[in-house]
Amino acid sequence: MSFRRIGIWQTAFLGDAVLTLPLLQNLARAFPGAHMTYFVRKGLGPLFEPDPGLQVQEVDKYGRDSGPLGMIRTLASIRRQGFDLWVSPHTSFRSAAISAFSGIPTRIGYDSPRFNRAAYTHTCSRRFDQLEEIERVLQLLSPISVPALETWPGLHLHPLAREKAGEFRAKHTTGPVLGVHPGSTWATKKWPGAYFAEVIDMVHDNLDMQVMLFAGPGEEKAAREIKDLVRRQDLLLDLSGRLDLPGLAAFLQGLDCYLCNDSGPMHLAWTQNTPVAALFGPTTRSLGFFPRGEHSTVLETDLECRPCGLHGSKSCPQGHHRCMLDLTPKKVFDVIREKIHARQ
Repeated sequence: MSFRRIGIWQTAFLGDAVLTLPLLQNLARAFPGAHMTYFVRKGLGPLFEPDPGLQVQEVDKYGRDSGPLGMIRTLASIRRQGFDLWVSPHTSFRSAAISAFSGIPTRIGYDSPRFNRAAYTHTCSRRFDQLEEIERVLQLLSPISVPALETWPGLHLHPLAREKAGEFRAKHTTGPVLGVHPGSTWATKKWPGAYFAEVIDMVHDNLDMQVMLFAGPGEEKAAREIKDLVRRQDLLLDLSGRLDLPGLAAFLQGLDCYLCNDSGPMHLAWTQNTPVAALFGPTTRSLGFFPRGEHSTVLETDLECRPCGLHGSKSCPQGHHRCMLDLTPKKVFDVIREKIHARQ
């Protein structure tokens, strides 16, 4: 079985798109002459465009490509490109409908939800309770007998972004650097800002480190609140709201440790072997979306109410948010200190 034009559809969040990269890598190895197109949600395209083996197309599913007319335009574009293989780890009804009406002869997706069975020519079990997310995605290779040999996401950094990050570090840093990123799409995944500030003060007082503060669009307020609480602001490099995704990925590569919530940027860090201290509250490591590698640590509290969902929510269903509040700054600082000492 051979394919010449392959489309991979993953229009979920940033972390999902990163965790799908091993699927693309194995397809590229199995079909070296094939043209591969990666469909991602709007805003993520520039992150993946530096990969020379990929064409990247953004899907504005909450804007221009939303609704019936948007779906018709999307389908028309897909049909024009002449794909002979379509692989989709995304499980929404819209994704299934795109596949069903695409006209592509070989279409692979999960066997659930039930409507997927009518949308794809080949389906496989996601085995959610048995596998981690990367391995779940790689199950989609089984219908075409492609072995899953690569399981680490290969992220290609934009050369200009890498250059700018290097210049910034050379000009503004003199020793080890901790990156702090307080953001997350989901409110209950966010560690308290006062806790972040307390850890930063501990780092300044005990480890003689500088701290880079990161924040994406919509996260600037949280970053300002933390900055206002930190005692040694002269040692704080505030990059909140100043970096696009390729820039953020390049800055994360050079950190000595990265403290973050369970979020998309977390996956940009561990894939580059940056030491990660990840704060998991409503979600758990056992769900399979955790940072991998010997340099990664998941900090979480053992509570009967965890996990309370696959993603998180706007407020704690139990009303106490202990999953995050019980992760004290001292516990987190001890993990950071161990990581820094291990690198010296």
